[in-house]
Amino acid sequence: MTQPKVLNVGGNSKAIALPPIFDGYEHLLLDIDPTGKPDLLCDARELTSTPAAQYDAVYCSHNLEHYFRHDVPRGLAGFIHVLKPQGFAFIRVPDIQEVMRIAVERRLEPDDVLYQSASGPIQVLDVLYGWGAQIARSGVDFFAHKTGFSPALMNKTLRAAGFANVYIATGNLEVGALAFLQPPDAATRQKLGLPASG
Repeated sequence: MTQPKVLNVGGNSKAIALPPIFDGYEHLLLDIDPTGKPDLLCDARELTSTPAAQYDAVYCSHNLEHYFRHDVPRGLAGFIHVLKPQGFAFIRVPDIQEVMRIAVERRLEPDDVLYQSASGPIQVLDVLYGWGAQIARSGVDFFAHKTGFSPALMNKTLRAAGFANVYIATGNLEVGALAFLQPPDAATRQKLGLPASG
């Protein structure tokens, strides 16, 4: 049996660990920045011009929000293009709905600190618009957030793109989605902690 492959979209570096669900997967990196020595140097919107059905999974952590809303379907079309029929995408984005709820509840201003991270204080506007320190330091506008997602909008967006089965989870100011082209089999459901049916 061949080792399954996961395409890490915009992961920046292979030194950054993937979630445990990808233990045993061959890790391939896609990025627009050559510094991290990606396996594929391109924008996710260009994936439709690469060979089809090459990957068992696509992992996209905090990258989809960097596209304008009209470009999100192009990126997702690329994910679908490179996934094998039984493949899935694991997508993580900021949970704008939860950020706004907390900001209102705590009466936070946009420049108030929402939480402390390993990189330093993260303000409300950093989650909404992109981490200002990174954008200023790099001078790269791509790092700005151009699209926001709530759990319902992520579900709707993935289904509109062509994913047949979508499972949404929230927590830690994130929306996490497992999106399948076809219904996952029992072994996959068990491995990923998904309900037995649905």
